Amino acid sequence: MEEDSRIAAVSEVPDDSTLLFTVRSGFDEEEAILVERDGEIRAWRNYCQHWTDVRLDKGEGATVRDGELVCGKHGALFEADSGLCTYGPCEGAVLEAIDVAVEDGAVYLTDPDYEFVQRGSSIEYDLSSNRSLGFD
Repeated sequence: MEEDSRIAAVSEVPDDSTLLFTVRSGFDEEEAILVERDGEIRAWRNYCQHWTDVRLDKGEGATVRDGELVCGKHGALFEADSGLCTYGPCEGAVLEAIDVAVEDGAVYLTDPDYEFVQRGSSIEYDLSSNRSLGFD
């Protein structure tokens, strides 16, 4: 795997939360999250399927309870391994996957639609309103 597509060591992906990272598609940057479930690492775009301006991981890791990601805004539950919403206003919807692979103890971005930018968010947010300050 190419070093510039390395997101993190597998050991850095929390087993009870998520790891936030940024990807680029063309000129647009987006947030994504890594989540571990039963020894498997998955990546999802970092937003709730009910309202796409609501981030699952606001920078401190998303809540993961009983193998499901929890939307802090709506209480929607998403299976960490499939992305399927099992409860909430978007029940039946599925999180948008981003392809990753594990090799030699590290997680790499393999999705041809994206390039890895950095760990964490590259977007500035107004923390008092949870809204982006950028006008991208």
